[in-house]
Amino acid sequence: MFQRGIRGAISVEQNSSQALKDATIELLNEMIDKNSIDTKDIAFAIFTITKDIDVDFPAKFARLYCNFSNVPMMCYNEADIKGSIEKCLRILLVVNTNKSQLEIKHVYLKEAQKLRQDLK
Repeated sequence: MFQRGIRGAISVEQNSSQALKDATIELLNEMIDKNSIDTKDIAFAIFTITKDIDVDFPAKFARLYCNFSNVPMMCYNEADIKGSIEKCLRILLVVNTNKSQLEIKHVYLKEAQKLRQDLK
């Protein structure tokens, strides 16, 4: 079994707790479904949010609504780069899997699709 990183990102509609909750749940569910992940196989998760999202922690929503209660998680601010996408949540899941790197499906939703146009 290997540890593989699975990347995901989604734009958040507004700087509200409900919008961040909805985006977190949507992105995590899509990442889990596309990669057939069992949460017990997640080694850890890293969440980053842009500086214009300051209402809550995405890890809280993962714990409460996505069965991540035993997953070690950390939240950080994304680097503030001029011209970068605003109101964006990014997630890195590190999972234990037998899949090869080429079998991993990274997920970019809504405006965040612009970050990885090569995955369309």
